Amino acid sequence: MEYEAVIGLEVHVHLATRSKLFCSCPTVFGSEPNTNVCEVCAGMPGVLPVLNEKAVEHAVRLGYAVDCTINNDSVFARKNYFYPDLPKGYQISQFEKPICEHGRLNISVDGKSREIGITRIHLEDDAGKNIHSAAENRSYVDLNRAGVPLVEIVSEPDMRSADEAVAYLKALHAIVTHLGVSDGNMEEGSFRCDANVSIRPVGQEAFGTRTELKNLNSFRHVQKAIEYEIQRQQDELEDGHPIVQETRLFDSAKGITQSMRSKEEAHDYRYFPDPDLIPIHIDPEKLKFWKESLPELPEARRSRFIEQWKLPPADADTLVSDSGLCAFFEAAVQAWKPEQARKVANMVLGPLLRSLNQGGMSLADAAMKPAQLAELARIVDSGLISSKIAHDIFPELLASGQSPEEYVKSKGLAQVSDTSAIDEEVLAVLAENPAEVEAYKGGKTKLISFFVGQVMRRMRGRANPAVVNEALARHLK
Repeated sequence: MEYEAVIGLEVHVHLATRSKLFCSCPTVFGSEPNTNVCEVCAGMPGVLPVLNEKAVEHAVRLGYAVDCTINNDSVFARKNYFYPDLPKGYQISQFEKPICEHGRLNISVDGKSREIGITRIHLEDDAGKNIHSAAENRSYVDLNRAGVPLVEIVSEPDMRSADEAVAYLKALHAIVTHLGVSDGNMEEGSFRCDANVSIRPVGQEAFGTRTELKNLNSFRHVQKAIEYEIQRQQDELEDGHPIVQETRLFDSAKGITQSMRSKEEAHDYRYFPDPDLIPIHIDPEKLKFWKESLPELPEARRSRFIEQWKLPPADADTLVSDSGLCAFFEAAVQAWKPEQARKVANMVLGPLLRSLNQGGMSLADAAMKPAQLAELARIVDSGLISSKIAHDIFPELLASGQSPEEYVKSKGLAQVSDTSAIDEEVLAVLAENPAEVEAYKGGKTKLISFFVGQVMRRMRGRANPAVVNEALARHLK
């Protein structure tokens, strides 16, 4: 039997606020355990939460960005469950009246566009973190994360493959980072998701039994976990075993999912309105201001890069996937001129990304500024240096922030375009390789790259390749 997958995602996004959702404790990641904790986020008896307005603003702006209906009035609820990292014994969330509902997000996979529905976006506070020490055979609880503001973005079960799930996540990640509502750091848990996966026979409308996959902290893990789970469920059904509704953990080392616990339903959490928090009411004028202040979103930015600056769609996709990289690229284009956007994009997507990856750096670590990258692209275009020299010196320029033109001149790397000097080296190479010359004249024209390489070697890579090719063409007639 042929099956199709049915996938829905629940994405949790840490909001970029300086303080927690219901108290003034800082949200700084990486602090010493249990140092960013007060009576409120530690769940002490008798304390009262006070809502962080900035978190509400971030949630609303995200809702507008994915075409949600914004509810002027929404209500907080208590989601009751017991776990060591949940000091109150409940999580403050939203249930019946979330802040945003009924949105959509467009994705593209293999050149085909699809619209993925978004059921709801609601606010909630995060739990703490359990730290397990195998060496000590002990577990510890760090409450620094408890109370950090989150939005949970719940999609419709509209995705049909792991590729579509990853495309949806990447599109959503680009939106939250472009808006500035989150840093989107997956390694630090600022952007994480759970996947609900089921399969059904092709043509059947009723959904199959779903499992929930947890511990998905990278796009690659999402891809691998969903692919594995689809195959596992298919194997179970073909062997005559029913699918059990459960929560499963993804083991990234083994590449498999493993049963964790039975899947909870909404009634298991015993939701009820939080008596310590009044309903949220947002003034319509404030909603209007938040909507009108939205920045250019990734989809619109991508279209502008393709239409206005003639970038290939794949290049535009890569640039808009990272808000920091996108801003760096645009600033570099403005530092040179818009007509040269494609040459700047080649420099950003080539040596810049490669040097960052090889050095384990982020743009924030780099000393190079957009104007300096534009200057490097400009001196390559003018013929002062070759693209090979630009690639070779890029890591040092990235780390030092030095002017590329000054660096090139101080190191004597300027490209040689003197025809007499190049002619001299070309004649020397042809004299040293008579057999290759005869072969070239006999029809083996691909040997031209051999001759160019030899000239470039003799001139330590500083010869202008175009002038070298012109000289070879003259002397090989």
